[in-house]
Amino acid sequence: MGTDPEIGRLLDETKKHANYSNLESIHKRNLYLIQKNYDEQTQLPEELVTETSKQEALTINSWKKAKAAKDYSKLKPELENLFNLKKQAAEILMKVKETVTPYDARIDIFEPKMTSDAINKIFNELHKGLISIIKKCENSPKQPKIAILKRSISLETQKIICKLLAEFIDYDVQSKNSGGRIDETEHPFTTGYYDDVRITTHYYPKRFASSIFSILHEGGHALYEQNLKNEWMFQPVGDTCSMGFHESQSRFVENIVGRSRDFWIYFLPKLKKLTAKTFSDVDLDDFVLAINHVEPSKIRIEADEVTYGIHIIIRFNIERDLFADKITVDELPQVWNESYNKYLGVKINDDSEGVMQDTHWASGLFGYFPSYALGNIYSGQLLSCMEREVKDWRTQVSNGEFGNVKQWLIRNVHAHGNLYSPPDLIKLIAGKEISVNPYINYLKKKYSMIYGF
Repeated sequence: MGTDPEIGRLLDETKKHANYSNLESIHKRNLYLIQKNYDEQTQLPEELVTETSKQEALTINSWKKAKAAKDYSKLKPELENLFNLKKQAAEILMKVKETVTPYDARIDIFEPKMTSDAINKIFNELHKGLISIIKKCENSPKQPKIAILKRSISLETQKIICKLLAEFIDYDVQSKNSGGRIDETEHPFTTGYYDDVRITTHYYPKRFASSIFSILHEGGHALYEQNLKNEWMFQPVGDTCSMGFHESQSRFVENIVGRSRDFWIYFLPKLKKLTAKTFSDVDLDDFVLAINHVEPSKIRIEADEVTYGIHIIIRFNIERDLFADKITVDELPQVWNESYNKYLGVKINDDSEGVMQDTHWASGLFGYFPSYALGNIYSGQLLSCMEREVKDWRTQVSNGEFGNVKQWLIRNVHAHGNLYSPPDLIKLIAGKEISVNPYINYLKKKYSMIYGF
């Protein structure tokens, strides 16, 4: 349906219409997005699309088996086939997307108008800032009592905690007219649209922090989807801006708010009350230090707020070199392991915890990873802007009030939907182009207080 020639005819007729120049910006943006999608989809041969779809199913199935067996060789042939198909499509789309490289054509799918050169420059600055903070945290005499986070909380109690967290961020899962749900899955995710947006989590008896922060993270995603303009529903502008901006909302709620000392001034007493004597001996500062502990690790989804960006930089570098033919699919495990040793100082023991830990490449999502770190950077700029308008937001949060923070995000991010590309939206909000400095400054201020450096 999306490649029906009738769409092309209607687009051409509309653009040639005498009143086209008088259309509102919303209508012009809708037409631009429809045209972009139509041009891209009609450029791709049907045989390539069909073959790629089949190959994605084969590759993800191979990934499941290979990961369980800790054997990359069981995945490599299918992954190589999928990569070649994705690269072929990217080379075709370079012209219509007006990109310089095939990898830029892939990035544009998830972060429109961003390029690998621009991201490389941004990530070099990010890497420098993160490494400085990591070293200061590691060298601080003040270190977290991680054992706090291994104390047992029953699954039923965790479910109650998660409902309270949803209530705090005003993600309705309980009223008669609620547009949200919390369910249990192996890996947390968010799905839905406008008035029906659902989130999931996973409960671990001795890893209670996992469900707490996944609820806040997925809740941030859900708030974005739920607060797009209702009058734009089902229109191209009625979508979210990009995966990077989506991630900025989840990380804002999870980290900037959820891991702040201010939030736990409010929520730790509730946690203590719900868990009887489990945390009776734990004071606020020890708890905040524990949930914000910085330690280089092997697994991206378990990484702390500071080291997380390094995991993404590693993946970006590998993807960029893969599409530039500097490395091959066969070399991925070796390059991965060497990168983790170089950037994070950790040794990868097997490919299951290494190159096969994520589903993204097996799912064909090359170019997606940069959006995760870009989301963190956007969140830092958003915080810098919000603090000028909602000056006492930390005091409000410590009193259990999230409303003004949420409304600021709605006005400045959610309400714009897909009216702007990411570079234009961040410039509209912050008055300047994407910048790493606000995010690094936020981390420096936060972690110097927590770690005492």
